Amino acid sequence: MTKIPKFEKVEEVEGREGQIQDFVSGHWVKAGPEEVEAVQIFTRRLVEDYGYAKSQIQTRPQYRVRIRPSDEEKSYPVDIAVFNSAKRTEDELFMVVECKKKERKDGEHQLRLYMDMSAAEVGVWFNGDAHLYLHKVHHKGGKRTYETLPNIPRKGQRIEDIGLYKRKDLKKPSNLKAVFRDLRNHLAGMTTGITRDEALAQEIINVLFCKILDEQETNPDDTVSFRAGVNESPKEVKKRINAMFERVKDAAYGDVFEPSDTIKLDPDSLTYVVGELQNYTIMEADRDAIGDAFEVFIGPALRGSEGQFFTPRNVVEMMVKIVDPKPGERIIDPACGSGGFLITALAHVWGQLRDEAKRKGWSERQLAKREFEVATDCFRGIDKDQFLSKVCKAYMALIGDGRGGVFCQNTLAPLSSWPDVMKQKVKPGGFDVVFTNPPFGKKIVVKGEPILSQFDLGYKWKYDKTAKQWERTSILRDRHRAPREHLRKPLSSVHHLLACAAVADHSNREHA
Repeated sequence: MTKIPKFEKVEEVEGREGQIQDFVSGHWVKAGPEEVEAVQIFTRRLVEDYGYAKSQIQTRPQYRVRIRPSDEEKSYPVDIAVFNSAKRTEDELFMVVECKKKERKDGEHQLRLYMDMSAAEVGVWFNGDAHLYLHKVHHKGGKRTYETLPNIPRKGQRIEDIGLYKRKDLKKPSNLKAVFRDLRNHLAGMTTGITRDEALAQEIINVLFCKILDEQETNPDDTVSFRAGVNESPKEVKKRINAMFERVKDAAYGDVFEPSDTIKLDPDSLTYVVGELQNYTIMEADRDAIGDAFEVFIGPALRGSEGQFFTPRNVVEMMVKIVDPKPGERIIDPACGSGGFLITALAHVWGQLRDEAKRKGWSERQLAKREFEVATDCFRGIDKDQFLSKVCKAYMALIGDGRGGVFCQNTLAPLSSWPDVMKQKVKPGGFDVVFTNPPFGKKIVVKGEPILSQFDLGYKWKYDKTAKQWERTSILRDRHRAPREHLRKPLSSVHHLLACAAVADHSNREHA
């Protein structure tokens, strides 16, 4: 179930089990999936992201539209109705929002019916997983047609000005995870040529960095370039975003992307993504929000086929809290995956820096400089999976950097085979803390003399009955013909943990 921030769940209030308090009216309503995952999320978005006042929104009791012009009882209940003023009269109805759990086709049919029978100019279908924005266009002779919008207007904004935002007018997202879930579900179902979660995740990473670059390059009073306007050709949107992505690769984030990387989303899909994100400033989103949103795309991409899983966030947070790393301590995750441990540890250390800044009266500039230094100098991550190491780099860059300390390499490989830049930044004996959750599984093999010969457990052992102890032989294990000693199954995992210890400083604290 989607977490709704700042909502008081009914289960927490005596006598209100199974209910939730409506964000607009304050009424207690049944906490069904549509209510929790769609109605309440979108009403909050209308207020916090689009600037509409609660006084001009009606949720409970539901506003009703006429089933026919002569229908005095107004038979159709609308999930969310938005009016031009607090008077909330029938002729001032501006927007209707339908939040039923329907497929897009059925939802669009119901939405058009509501708009046909009311004065609403804008209609929204949102089921918690996907959306549709419609604009009703009147023609001579009474004919009506509907056009799809890239987004809905903010309070007081004209339809034709959707997307034409000044950078200073971008809003901090209230629920970025819900936005990403919408995008993922749309792309998974509608995008041509891209269906795998890993590929979709990479596309979103590419687009996000275009968004961030645009926020960084655009002056506060200038119109952003990351936009999709009303009636703008999707091909024009794609052309503009592609040009932006070339700048991302050439200058700002060349260490995150390869020169050959491209945005592969088709024009319609890219326009959908840009339209949904253009209202927000990603740079000001909470770090936890970015993490939640990232997992929407990255989580499904890890199916565990190679022992790869997201370590549950509550487990990561608990481990970081127990270890309690300090500013200045050097931290490494030698099987970093998408960076969960590094991100959480970095946030933990930054929290201590903010406390220190308050005590010592640092300026914002001083604090930002110190945060950047800690991220750059003290955090390292290694993963042999190219996709995951790239995700980790991107993740670190999104929340405030440290990406230069992330490498795609086999941690178990001999140090002599590491690239020079990695040798300079990852020095055995140079770390204070190791956080990691290495891949586990009997299908994950560790083999080859260059790797196995580095570790005692890479050799076969025999039991000396006279000495009553195990002794290491000079015979390397053959992973495919390993004997049935008790070490057989966990061999690869033990090796990985030994590699973790190998990069840690044994004279300092170690946590693996």
